[in-house]
Amino acid sequence: MKKNVSRLSPMALLIAAGLTLGALNAFGAVERTPAPEGARAYIITPEDGATVPQTFVVRFGLSGMGVAPAGADLPKTGHHHLLVDMDSLPPLDQPMSADILHFGGGQTETEITLPPGEHTLQIILGDKNHIPHDPPIVSDRITVTVE
Repeated sequence: MKKNVSRLSPMALLIAAGLTLGALNAFGAVERTPAPEGARAYIITPEDGATVPQTFVVRFGLSGMGVAPAGADLPKTGHHHLLVDMDSLPPLDQPMSADILHFGGGQTETEITLPPGEHTLQIILGDKNHIPHDPPIVSDRITVTVE
């Protein structure tokens, strides 16, 4: 399965790793950022149940807070992560893994390419350290059929 997304440069990966280590307290526990009350993530397009071509655009929506690049220490902000064909959410007490599409530049849409068949899409927001908020800000999971 080919996913067309921006890849992080080696320098960006080092910065992200440093930020992630900075999120760990002296006991190795991760500090989670409180989510603003009423914050909501959603997928603007495609719609749930849509039939799409193999390459299509996914637009991310967010209300009740703002989008900021990873590493930006701004109140009530986060950045998107796209879960493709994942049956469950990632661990909520650690930075999101490489199998989740990461949009740490503050992107609000992406073009992806998926093989024909049925696929699920879901968004989860990460804080400045790529860690889900508390409580997590997660979209509904939608299903699309790729032609």
